[in-house]
Amino acid sequence: MPTYDYECQKCGNRFEVVQSMNDAKLEDCPQLACDGRVKRLLGTGAGIIFKGSGFYQTDYRSSSYQAGAKSESGSSKKDTSSTGSASPAASPPPAAPSAPAKAAE
Repeated sequence: MPTYDYECQKCGNRFEVVQSMNDAKLEDCPQLACDGRVKRLLGTGAGIIFKGSGFYQTDYRSSSYQAGAKSESGSSKKDTSSTGSASPAASPPPAAPSAPAKAAE
């Protein structure tokens, strides 16, 4: 259930209430000494965060697009695996040039 923020128009009290979307808005301030009206605030709370491999790709793309993407990702995996063995990181670093030794006189 969502959390809604309210603010009293008389005393300025701000508070949160967990309510169902079908519940009616609150109208009266919950403070004992206050009989003011409350107003539900808009735009408060956290936004929606989509995590994972892809909301749009997995749920809304056409089957022809998914087939093309699957074949494309399969060919790119083959290309990277064939060049992976000859990577420059696998070869040892070149030796540093040594300084010429001077003869003691």
